[in-house]
Amino acid sequence: MNSKRDKTRGRMSSFSRNERLESLLQDINETLWISEERILGNHHTLKFPLLLIVGPMRSGTTLFMQWLANTGLVAYPTNLLSRFYKVPVIGAKIQLMLTDPRYNFRDELADLIQVVDYRSENGKTRGVLAPNEFWYFWRRFLADPSRDVWTNDELSEGLDVETMIAELAGLTDVFNKPFAIKSMLFNYNIPFLNAIFEKAVFVQFRRDYVSNVASVLDARERQLGGREHWYSFKIPEYPELKDLDPLVQTAGQVVHIDRAVTRGLGSIDQSRGMLVQYEDFCEDPRHTFKELLHKLGLDEAETAYVGPERFDISRTAEIPERQAIEEALATFSEQ
Repeated sequence: MNSKRDKTRGRMSSFSRNERLESLLQDINETLWISEERILGNHHTLKFPLLLIVGPMRSGTTLFMQWLANTGLVAYPTNLLSRFYKVPVIGAKIQLMLTDPRYNFRDELADLIQVVDYRSENGKTRGVLAPNEFWYFWRRFLADPSRDVWTNDELSEGLDVETMIAELAGLTDVFNKPFAIKSMLFNYNIPFLNAIFEKAVFVQFRRDYVSNVASVLDARERQLGGREHWYSFKIPEYPELKDLDPLVQTAGQVVHIDRAVTRGLGSIDQSRGMLVQYEDFCEDPRHTFKELLHKLGLDEAETAYVGPERFDISRTAEIPERQAIEEALATFSEQ
């Protein structure tokens, strides 16, 4: 590999953070917070639903978000909006001013008005209006942002729910449409999210387990420099997985997350959840669009589908370690 591993961050250097940018963004967000806090009082309830994307990493959620962005059906966190992680309502207004054709004046900022493409690297997209994972936004409401694992009771006691709801309500008000956001940080806390959000639809993404595991292993090597390094959020089962062979560990990670999401969605009203199988979505995204309209309470006759008719399914070629992955998955299916 051309890039070296940053031992202080645990990532290959090409994936490391830009510390100067981090410092600048912190300064901007802190400066604007006084104004954001003042306007949050005008946003109390969600006028439009939230679309909360849950499921394992590397299961197709980034492609799904890119597709959603191009349908125009929902608003979503962009790479631009992510830089206003503490003041997203102000950030949303700035984004409209800079990129929305309705506010265009003689093409002064025409180069910022972009179409979202379908390219990404380990979930990271390129472009001002490309979808962003928005993890900084979620973590700012946690009592201890460094943690990945929370019980529902701990979230009830330590999460700044009031400000979070006001921020998300503000985003739906500014964009005047539902807001879709990756919520995998809370894969194990779906009942809690369901309780605090009056209007929410949970989209569970699932991918063929073998392909999902192979993709995570590749991501470990590409982003972290080796498959022995844990990739993505820690999960409650991490202590029992951490000393296992990387392939077996990854299989357990994918299975446990998928089961937790399935369990969580099984505890809420069926009308507030939908399952999207990655392979089926790629074969017929129009069908997913129709189901999504139904879940969001939108009229199919008044909402035209403008997306592609299909996507290429990644990893259609033979997976070299298929047998080993299947054997690893079998150990968890027996549990």
